[in-house]
Amino acid sequence: MTDNTNLVKGNTGLWEVVIGLEVHAQVSSKAKLFSGSATEFGADPNTQVNFLDAGMPGMLPVINGYCVDQAIKTGLGLNGILNLVSVFDRKNYFYADLPTGYQISQFTRPIVTGGYLDIDLEDEKTKRVNLTRIHIEQDAGKSTHDLHPSLSYIDLNRAGIALMEIVSEPEMRSSQEAMAYVKKLRSILRYLGSCDGNMEQGSLRADANISLRRPGEPLGTRAEIKNVNSVRFLGQAIEYEIQRQLEILEDGGEIIQETRLFDHIKGETRSMRSKEDAHDYRYFPDPDLKPLILTQERIEKIRTTMPELPDDKKSRFINDYGLSPYDASVLVAEQETAFYYEDVVKASTSTDKRQAAKLIANWLISEVFGAMNKQSVSISSLPFKKNDLATLVDLIIDGTISGKIAKDVFIKMWETGKSPKDLVKDLGLQQISDPSIIEKTIEQILNDYPDKVADYREGKVQLFGFFVGLVMKVLQGKANPGLVNEILKKKL
Repeated sequence: MTDNTNLVKGNTGLWEVVIGLEVHAQVSSKAKLFSGSATEFGADPNTQVNFLDAGMPGMLPVINGYCVDQAIKTGLGLNGILNLVSVFDRKNYFYADLPTGYQISQFTRPIVTGGYLDIDLEDEKTKRVNLTRIHIEQDAGKSTHDLHPSLSYIDLNRAGIALMEIVSEPEMRSSQEAMAYVKKLRSILRYLGSCDGNMEQGSLRADANISLRRPGEPLGTRAEIKNVNSVRFLGQAIEYEIQRQLEILEDGGEIIQETRLFDHIKGETRSMRSKEDAHDYRYFPDPDLKPLILTQERIEKIRTTMPELPDDKKSRFINDYGLSPYDASVLVAEQETAFYYEDVVKASTSTDKRQAAKLIANWLISEVFGAMNKQSVSISSLPFKKNDLATLVDLIIDGTISGKIAKDVFIKMWETGKSPKDLVKDLGLQQISDPSIIEKTIEQILNDYPDKVADYREGKVQLFGFFVGLVMKVLQGKANPGLVNEILKKKL
């Protein structure tokens, strides 16, 4: 069934966008897939290469069992079927940074088939995107073409690093869905610890297959956008490609099946090479590697180490803390943030844990995240203690300070690292909650403005805010807002 909200309107009618993603996730491992070479990012060129990585004759691959375990964990985390027998193939193609002239990958029998993940969309809607497969393969080296006018430089540090290629079904229908998919996949992989998800370092890269068709018709010819290493760039690349294909099809032309690159500076895709069918790579089983045999015992052992994943954590935050689905989604997007949030909730001494949990979520999402973005700091580098944020929220709940004063205290906490209790005491910011003081102030103001009182009582109820403002001004913003409203209503 076609979702009309995602259809693209052209001059000749409606078109449906079809998107499938192939995400290459670098396995978090200190050694490569078939050799003992290091995988540390940022090392000097060609310093993490041994004879096997360089394609020297006579070198035999030996599989890294830890990388296999990471793939098993990923398959479990993405609800896939772990295949007890999988096979490594040689994918033959020639490129300067592929020393052997082939890539060891999995084709006919991958380690994981099926699976799915649920993505969060606008208006708190979710969509399930099914997976085709997850397979393990080697990465190629890196060619750099802009360091010399006539030469290309080759760095083989990346050659042989373990990748998991995670292939979706072509079930996404917009750039927004594709971006949400990559964000969610990245979040799950980081929770699992099977990939660090650092797209700027190239450890998570997406290939987007995009085609257009009339609603209800068979799939159209696709173009593939290769190696996009930013969620924002992925969205831009897909939007450009949709418009490019739409213009060709509307003019009566045909889409050429090809591989394209995205130029983020120009904001456009350009042709890289014509795309052959997968069979033209000449796959055949690697003669140096036996089939990979998994045992159910190994899989179940890894299952026992699985962390609580984002969807489960989101449900728990909604049920246990009364958070909205949106707030829960924001807090569980990064595991470190979710842990931080729960640590602050546990540190709160408020008797109403759900109230405290909701208020802490609000403060994290608005004030803390806002300051983090401005100062470019991570949640692990905040200039105050977790307990201090809990204390600040407790001071609001028990009426010691108002929410407005709390924002001033928070700024001082960020600047000085002092505890909120000390700041409230030193700056004289304690909220006035003595009814007699507030009542006396209100009576004085009402006596000073008898004409305004008369206007209010004749129906100009908007003057209520005028009186509240005067009370707050006289009491320097320290009056308990709830008490001010309650007493003022009685007096008026």
